Amino acid sequence: MKILVTGAAGFIGFFVCQKLLQRGDEVVGIDNLNDYYDVSLKLARLKELGIEQANENDGFISHNDNFKFVKLDIASRSDMESLFEEHPFDAVCHLAAQAGVRYSIENPHVYVETNVVGFLNILEGCRQHNIDNLCFASSSSVYGLNQAQPFKTSDHTDHPVSLYAATKKSNEMMAHTYAHLFGIRCTGLRFFTVYGPWGRPDMAPMLFADAISNNRPIKVFNHGDMSRDFTYVGDIAEGVVAILDTPAGSKDVAAPRFDPLQPSPETSSAPYRLYNIGNNSPVNLMDFIHTLEAEFGIEAQKIMMEMQPGDVASTYADSSSLTQLTGFKPNTDLAEGIKHFATWYRDYFKK
Repeated sequence: MKILVTGAAGFIGFFVCQKLLQRGDEVVGIDNLNDYYDVSLKLARLKELGIEQANENDGFISHNDNFKFVKLDIASRSDMESLFEEHPFDAVCHLAAQAGVRYSIENPHVYVETNVVGFLNILEGCRQHNIDNLCFASSSSVYGLNQAQPFKTSDHTDHPVSLYAATKKSNEMMAHTYAHLFGIRCTGLRFFTVYGPWGRPDMAPMLFADAISNNRPIKVFNHGDMSRDFTYVGDIAEGVVAILDTPAGSKDVAAPRFDPLQPSPETSSAPYRLYNIGNNSPVNLMDFIHTLEAEFGIEAQKIMMEMQPGDVASTYADSSSLTQLTGFKPNTDLAEGIKHFATWYRDYFKK
């Protein structure tokens, strides 16, 4: 297959590209390489995929015949139209987004530009060029104020607590509209706290590892009374590829039947599906910190903080419907995942 992967230089996008290339798919990766976090990390990921920056004007050279990289902003309508006109994609894996719950409170406009306008450009590209297999990234953040756990795709998600979550909820609704109107097979994946090698510097594992290895205190929010369904990035990438191979509607026997008189959020008469992709095993924040401390051999200094605006106390995924559809189930436990992360961290940062 020839697959477009947006956010190819990002954390999850890098691993998805790697898996697709390893099995022989042709991949076109795009990313705007913004400075939300250190661009050198994004360039290093691309180098692992065989892409090198040729010059300061953002030219790139590929050392892999199956991988082409284009620096491109999904919010640019004209650039996205040109991309779809140039390449006859069989499928689109949309992972690009302006990430970060807390950053969305300070910089709301970029979230709408990237996550909403950018996603519309993806949907229109699929519509105009008859691409009927779209897999896109949603987020566990859409569950917002929900407290019934584990979170299920049958739960209503009408009470987000951050603009980031609201944009991801809007993506799900937009995708359903295009699935209904134009028959585009759309599958959304709600990711749950992804961690592992090559991770984002603004996320807890990297923040904690940086502080611990440099003898600085870490900030522990809600006094440590938090839990997350930490999911290893390699497992996430495997799940994404499984969904690309099983687009919405291809195995409808596994999907609940849509009842228009009693509509459920997890069902649709359109070729549209939503799945949680999490480890189905939430971990207390303090246990996560202790696992990191053990791997680095250093006890962290801790500053206990109140809960941050836009954050939630707990996440817990029910991923059973994804397993039923694809047979995929995350299988990396926390200790193993942290070991892989710490090994990469020490090598990359020469610690």
